[in-house]
Amino acid sequence: MTKIACLAGVAVAALLAASAAAQTSEEATKAYLDQIQARNDILHAVIAVNPAALTDAKALDAERQAGKVRSAIHGLPILLKDNIEANDGLATTAGSLALKNNVTGRDAPLVKGLRDAGAVLLGKANLSEWANIRSSKSISGWSAVGGTVRNPYVLDRSACGSSSGSGAAVAAGLAWAAIGTETDGSITCPAAINGLVGLKPTVGLV
Repeated sequence: MTKIACLAGVAVAALLAASAAAQTSEEATKAYLDQIQARNDILHAVIAVNPAALTDAKALDAERQAGKVRSAIHGLPILLKDNIEANDGLATTAGSLALKNNVTGRDAPLVKGLRDAGAVLLGKANLSEWANIRSSKSISGWSAVGGTVRNPYVLDRSACGSSSGSGAAVAAGLAWAAIGTETDGSITCPAAINGLVGLKPTVGLV
C-alpha cells in the first residue's frame, strides 16, 4: 500500500480517484489517524479525533464501488478547526476550557457541504484560543484545551495562527487537508509559515 501520509494532497486525491480497489478511503483515513497518534503528542495540532471516521470512510468506499462518486473530494480525510461545529459527538471548544463540553449536536453549513461532497471528518484541529480574538497579545497557536501547536519543520518556532493546528497538521501529513477560518491572517499566516497553500474563498461561497 502506498504510504499516504508521505504524499501531497493532490496525489492522494488522484490515487483514490484512479484506483478505488487498490487504495481505499478507509486505508487513507487509517493512515492519517495513525500519523496523528504517532506525532500529535509532539505537535499538538489535533484536539480530538472523530470516532466515526473509519466507519464513514468505509461507507464512502462502498458508494464508490457502487459507482457513486459525490465529488472530487469523495472519501478524502480532512480536519476542522475547532471553532466549527460538527455533529459527531465532538465538542466545539474554540480551544477554551469554558467550552470543553460544548457538544452542539449539529453541523455548521460548511460541514454539511463537506459531508454532502463525501469528505471524511478526521477530527478537530487546535487553534489560537478563541481564534485569537481575546487579545492582540495572545500567544499564537496556544489554547487551553490543546496546548501550543508546534511548527513541524522547526519545533521551537511558531506555527502561526489562528488556524495553527490546521496548518501544522497538513504540513506534517496528519490530514489530506484542513479547514481554517480567516479574518486577518488566520489562514494566510499558517499556510505561509508551514509551506502550504491556503485559500480564503469569497464570503458566502462555502
